[in-house]
This record gives sequence, C-alpha cells and structure tokens, in this order.
Amino acid sequence: MSTVNPQPLWQPDAQRIARARITAFQTWAAQHHGAPAEGGYATLHRWSVDAPETFWQAVTEWFDVRFSTPYARVLGDTAMPGAQWFPGATLNYAEHALRAAATRPGEPALLHVDETHEPRPVTWADLRRQVGSLAAELRALGVRPGDRISGYLPNVPQAVVALLATAAVGGVWTSCAPDFGARSVLDRFQQVEPVILFTVDGYRYGGKEHDRRDTVAELRRELPTLRAVVHIPLLGTDTPDGALHWDTLTAADTEPVFEQVPFDHPLWVLYSSGTTGLPKAIVQSQGGILVEHLKQLGLHCDLGPGDRFFWYTSTGWMMWNFLVSGLLTGTTIVLYDGSPGFPATDAQWRVAERTGATLFGTSAAYVMACRKAGVHPARDHDLSRIQCVATTGSPLPPDGFRWLHDEFAAAGADLWIASVSGGTDVCSCFAGAVPTLPVHIGELQAPGLGTDLQAWDPDGNPLTDEVGELVVTKPMPSMPIRFWNDPDGSRYHDSYFDTYPGVWRHGDWITLTSRGSVVIHGRSDSTLNRQGVRMGSADIYEAVERLPEIRESLVIGVEQPDGGYWMPLFVHLAPGAVLDESLLDRIRRTIRAELSPRHVPDEVIEVPGIPHTLTGKRIEVPVKRLLQGTPLDKAVNPGSIDNLGLLHFYEELARKRA
Repeated sequence: MSTVNPQPLWQPDAQRIARARITAFQTWAAQHHGAPAEGGYATLHRWSVDAPETFWQAVTEWFDVRFSTPYARVLGDTAMPGAQWFPGATLNYAEHALRAAATRPGEPALLHVDETHEPRPVTWADLRRQVGSLAAELRALGVRPGDRISGYLPNVPQAVVALLATAAVGGVWTSCAPDFGARSVLDRFQQVEPVILFTVDGYRYGGKEHDRRDTVAELRRELPTLRAVVHIPLLGTDTPDGALHWDTLTAADTEPVFEQVPFDHPLWVLYSSGTTGLPKAIVQSQGGILVEHLKQLGLHCDLGPGDRFFWYTSTGWMMWNFLVSGLLTGTTIVLYDGSPGFPATDAQWRVAERTGATLFGTSAAYVMACRKAGVHPARDHDLSRIQCVATTGSPLPPDGFRWLHDEFAAAGADLWIASVSGGTDVCSCFAGAVPTLPVHIGELQAPGLGTDLQAWDPDGNPLTDEVGELVVTKPMPSMPIRFWNDPDGSRYHDSYFDTYPGVWRHGDWITLTSRGSVVIHGRSDSTLNRQGVRMGSADIYEAVERLPEIRESLVIGVEQPDGGYWMPLFVHLAPGAVLDESLLDRIRRTIRAELSPRHVPDEVIEVPGIPHTLTGKRIEVPVKRLLQGTPLDKAVNPGSIDNLGLLHFYEELARKRA
C-alpha cells in the first residue's frame, strides 16, 4: 500500500470540529487528567492506549457514570484474557439507559417504525414506567441476578423494554430474531438455559405476515428450564395456554428498582455465527458495555440529546444491542421492524427521512445495492438532518464512499461517511468513526480510543502500510468476561489468544496506514494466499461486484493435496445476465486491472446463490471446507445458514472434482 497522502474525500470544517463532543472531551481531559491538549485525535488516541487507567477513569467521569459502590482501581489484573475492570464497583446499565426520563419525560426515547414507515413514539417517561412494571413482575416470577432471560423478538419497543427490565433486575439478556428457525434458536438458547422466554406470535416482513406459533411451541418444549413464557401478539392472536400476556406485565405505574451489580456482572449473551459448530455464547458485562458504548456512541458517533439514531438491524445481530445503547447518551433510537428493501430499494432512506435520523447506520451491501438500483437518496428524500451515514457488516468498497459522497453533495449536504469495523466478540468497533478526522476513500478513519489496534506479521512484529493480522494488544472493557459453558476458559483462549499469547487476534487482515487510518481486507482465516502473498477477499468482491451483471460473488482459496492451490470465483448473476465469454473476459480484465494478475481466479463459476450466515455475512470458510471434501454436516452448522440448499451446489461440485 502506498504511503502517499491522497486528498481526502471529506474533511470536517472548523465548526464541526469545534462542536464535536470528542473535542470538548479532549479539552476537559487535558485539564483534569493530563491528556494532551494539542495534536488532535492522534495524540488523544496515543494517550488513551498509553494511560488506559487514566483514560477510562476520565470516560466514567465525563459521562457521569454512577457507581453505587466505588471502585478500588480502574484496572486490576491487566492480563488478557482475564483483565479485571473497576474491581469493587457496583452499578446498573439500565439505570444509566433511562436517566434522560428525569429531565425529558415527554420526549421520545424510541421511535418504532414498521413497513408502513409511520413512526410511533414511546416517551422516556413511558419507557421507564414499562421497565419498572416489567422488572417488578420478573422479580415476582422469581428472577434473580444471573438468571437468563431470552427474547424471540423482532426489532420492536417490547424487545427494548424486556432487555432493560432484565438488566434492571440483574438478569442476563439473550435474543434471537423471529426469522431464525427453531434449530438455530435452540442451538443458542439451550446453551444458556433461560428461565423466561419473551416471544411474538409472528412478524411482518416484505409485505407479508409470518406466523411463528409452531416455532414458539417447539421452543417451549425444548427449553425445560423455562418458568414463564410471555406472549406479545404482534399478529393479534390469543395468548397460548400457560403463557402470560405482555400487556398485563407492563401495565402498572411502578418506579423501577435497579439491582446494583458488580462491574463485571453479565449483561447479555451474544452469539458467534456458528457456521462450523455450535455458536460461541459470548458473555459481556454490565459495566464493560456501559463504558465502552458511552465512549463509542458519545464520542466517536457524536451522539447526545437531540440526536436520532437509526441503524438497520435485527435482534439477532450485535448492532441491535449497540443501537439500544444509544439511550445511554440520551439519544432517541429508531427501531425499524421490516424488510430493508420494501416496498422499494430506498426503504431505509425513507425511514431515515420520516424519523429525522441524524446518524443513519446500515450495511455496506445496502449502500452498494442502492447504487446499483439507481437510488438517489438525498435527491428524493429530505435527509437534511443526517450528519453521518455509517456502514458495517463488511468493508464499504471505494465506489460506495464515492457514491454516498456524490449523492449528498449534489443535494448540497456535507456528509460524514463512517465505515466501521468491530465484532460481536466485543459488541463494539475496533476502528471507524471520528467526527474530527478526514475521510479517505476505502478507509476507516482511525482506531477507537482505548483500543490499541495493530497489524502484526506472523512473528508478532507491528506493520505499517502493510497487510497484517488485526490484533489488540491491551484489554478493552467490553471484551468477553467469558464464554458460557467454558469452565476452564479454553474455548475463549483458543478463539482469540492462541496465535499470539496474551494478545487478542481477531481474525481479520488489516492495513494500518502511516497517516493513522485503517483498511480492512477481509477475514484472515479465509484469506487467499497465492505463492505466499496474502490477499483479501473483500478486495475482489469490490472489483467484481462493480460489474452490473454480478449480483454477488464468493472467492475461495483451496490448498490442494498435491501442494497446488485452486482459487475459484463463484458469481451469482443479476436477472437476465449470462456468463458468456464476453462477461468472463470482463471479470478477469477488471480484476487484473484493479488489483493484480495474482488476484485473477483460476475459474469463474456461476452459482444459484451465495450462502450467508443468519446475520448476512458470506460464509467463506465452510464453503472452503466443502470444496476440500469435508461432509456437509461437518463443514457447517445447518442452523446458522440463511439458505442451506445453496450449499448442495458446492457439495456436488466438490464431489465432481474429487
């Protein structure tokens, strides 16, 4: 990668820099904690990783974190895994999430939108009242701190109330979206043995109703630890026998009681995609999530009272938990329950318009789909309140940056584009949004505060302007406190600390540029490696999917038994397109010109579709295993795939090649 400093796509003006909350934080931290007053973000970041105890203390003071019992010190044991944050402290996440109710009771905390795109508000006062009522009912049902409470719910206000009530009583929340099948849900919930299940009778998506009562009945049969099931009749059906009705549990006018729990008390369980086995049950803490999300949302995303935060997500993805944490900053959060592209591709932009979103988050895939479909978001919608469009899920291709910038610039808007990258594993971002820094095409602006992000070679040497493994060399508060059912910590250790002892290896290839920005190249465990040269699959996707005939692609590098290397490119074509010699030639020429001859695949193969995880990520490693001859039932966990039938194509291809 060149160290030449190209012109940025976007530069914040002096006024935006001056009003950014991160600017005020730096000034205050310089006065009170010895942070550098000059040098902008780079010096602040350096200080945050060189003096982590001082930095995280400053974060808790700046955001007025309420410790009901004071901490002995900020960081007890600093080893990874096992770092101890704020030992001795007690607090409650839900108490902080509902603080704005005291000063802004009549303003909306939540804006709920379905496929009618008509926002329906829930005020801060009503959110707090419902949480108080439900928390009291949970205690009456015998829920105690540490008990697991599960939700089979879409992105609706009831899910937020249930999460906050769970946190208020010291329970441990876990959720799946209702488009997950029974096996996928059981693979997750059976691990944690929930005592309460919140569930809907169905959901609406793509203009249709989807009845889930049979799935719910199966969950009830297969989760023997359940003491109660709470029915939320989104489709208007009667309460099943033995279940409780949501309305009766949330009707009282009850002041919430917040259980004061240790800083490292579990808040929720998230799950890895589970493509090659049971999903990892990742446990994160009340205090760790609280301080990490305050930093990420309040400083990096620049959110506060008056903002409206919309991220397209489902309850089965960590971005939903991240979205709910917008409440911590006093921000109104937008809950969209529906298809991302119904009734038309511009649906998400319509929701952003109708809700007055100031930060709109979506997937890189959605941005590219809008570009291909000829959508003009800022021309056709009033998006004047949007300050930032953020993307995650996969790297935003350079064309995505240009398209977003040009579409908003044509409407006279000064758009900050934030491509961010992190993981379910930390429920946060390692790198991404910084409101005071320029945006360069194809790059994340910078590593996050308190995140000692580096790119390492196989020997553990840091690299600049070269591709390396994404590592984090110092603990972050939201790193898992453990995995569920991993008593000796071996699975947790093997997942992140096996390659570089004591250092978190995430499994992504990245480049840290000499100007401090970050480029994500794709997963390192499926990275292409031709003649010892490592290449990111994301780079090939970006080049190939620019062609209008290619709907989506998947590239795999397969080590052959004879020492050879086979690199096929699978393409899912747009309707009406034909993979003829002309298109094959253009695919190869595009990759050769935009990347290198080494990136050109050995074969281009048309496929009926590209398989994804349930959260929408292409599954490269299981397909690679199939192509290496691994049986389907051992190559992939069937409950983790959006369309299992697609894998039979790859299985059959492997059989023919054997």
